[in-house]
Amino acid sequence: MTEIDATDVQYRDLNERIHKLVDNGEKHIVLRNVCGQKFIGDALKGNLKIDVYGIPGNDLATFMNGPEIEVHSNGQDSIGNTMNAGKVIVHGHAGDVIGYAMRGGKIFIKGDVGYRVGIHMKSYKDNIPYIVIGGCASNFFGEYMAGGVMVLLGIGNDGQPVAGDYVGAGMHGGIIYVRGDIDDRYLGREVKKLELDEDDLKRLSGLVKEYCQHFGCDYDEIMAKKFIKLAPKSHRPYGNLYAH
Repeated sequence: MTEIDATDVQYRDLNERIHKLVDNGEKHIVLRNVCGQKFIGDALKGNLKIDVYGIPGNDLATFMNGPEIEVHSNGQDSIGNTMNAGKVIVHGHAGDVIGYAMRGGKIFIKGDVGYRVGIHMKSYKDNIPYIVIGGCASNFFGEYMAGGVMVLLGIGNDGQPVAGDYVGAGMHGGIIYVRGDIDDRYLGREVKKLELDEDDLKRLSGLVKEYCQHFGCDYDEIMAKKFIKLAPKSHRPYGNLYAH
C-alpha cells in the first residue's frame, strides 16, 4: 500500500503520481486530503484499489476499466463517465450526470445525487452497468437511458418525492427500480410502470445486499418496502421524428 498526501497537489501532478505507481505494480493507493482534484482513476485498468479521503473533483473513474475506488466522503459531477468496468463506492452524496454513457461496472452512492444521473447508460451483451442510489435524485434521472440497471432507494426522504421531474425521459432501454412508488407526473412520457417478476427480485436483491455490505445498512428493512419497475414503452421512442 502507498499513501499520497494530496494537500495542495495540482490535479495533473496527482494523477501522474497515481499512474506511475500503477505502472510500477502498486495494487492499493490511499489518497488523503483530496480537495477537488479531478480525473482521479481515469483510464486505469486491472486489479487496483484506491481509497479517497476528502472530496475528489469531477470525472472520477472516467474510462476506468477494472479498479475499485472508494470515496470516504462526497463526490462531485460525472463520476463513472464512460466507465467500462470496476466499482465506485461513495460514502456521501454525489453530483450531476453520474454514470454518463457508462458501459459497465458498478457505482454505489450512499446519499443523494443531482441531475441527469444515468444519462445515456448502455449495455452490450454481458457487459451491463449498474448504479445504486441510497437517497433521492434530482430531475432527469435515467434520461435517454439505453441499457443497464439503476436502483433508487429513497432512504430518508421523509415522504418527499424520491426523484425530480422527467424520470426516464427519452428512455429506450434498461431498467430502473424505485423503492416505494413515484407519481406519474414525475415520469417521462417514454416510460411505464411494471410489477417486479422473479428475475427482477433476484437482480434487485443482489444489488441491495451489495449496497448494504458497503454502507452497513439493514437489508431486511430496505426490502420490506415495495419496489416498482420502470421500463421503456418503446426501443425507438423518437422513431417517427426521423426520415426512414
